[in-house]
Amino acid sequence: MLSGAVLFAALSVGLSLTPAHAVPSHPDLGKAEARCRPGETGPAFLVSIDGLKDRQGNLKLEVYPSNDEDFLQDDNILINQGKVFRRVEVPVPTGTAELCVRVPAPGAYSITVLHDRDGNRKFGFTVDGVGLSANPKLGLSKPKAAKTRVMAGAGMTRVHIVMNYRHGLFGFGPIRN
Repeated sequence: MLSGAVLFAALSVGLSLTPAHAVPSHPDLGKAEARCRPGETGPAFLVSIDGLKDRQGNLKLEVYPSNDEDFLQDDNILINQGKVFRRVEVPVPTGTAELCVRVPAPGAYSITVLHDRDGNRKFGFTVDGVGLSANPKLGLSKPKAAKTRVMAGAGMTRVHIVMNYRHGLFGFGPIRN
């Protein structure tokens, strides 16, 4: 399965279509808007992450509009067009991996989680792991947004994501026990 090369290049660098007038991408884009407040009531996602390969590196969670045009689009493009983009980035916790991310309103969103094991802020096909909301089976290209769609309610919405890592030459999936 050659899924990693196509899907995960898109996950790590977006579509690289940043217009000339846009500000260059920065790792802090979308973070201030995503930060949950103490006692957060929503609308927000509380994302539990299972199947981590280990506890090294960072977790980077990103929220996109849940449509094929905007899902995995470059963060600069989304922000410059006034569209939703949120990012939470934390060291992998030693205990339960649970991240809170605020969204602007109830509705449909798509979520990605990158386990950046080497902490270089880039997806490494042979090293890092990835998870998507609704846990679709990974194929030869990025999944349709509808396969990753989750609905945020007015309050805190729980989402469960299972991480996928490379195994074999081109296989990508959850860690096998």
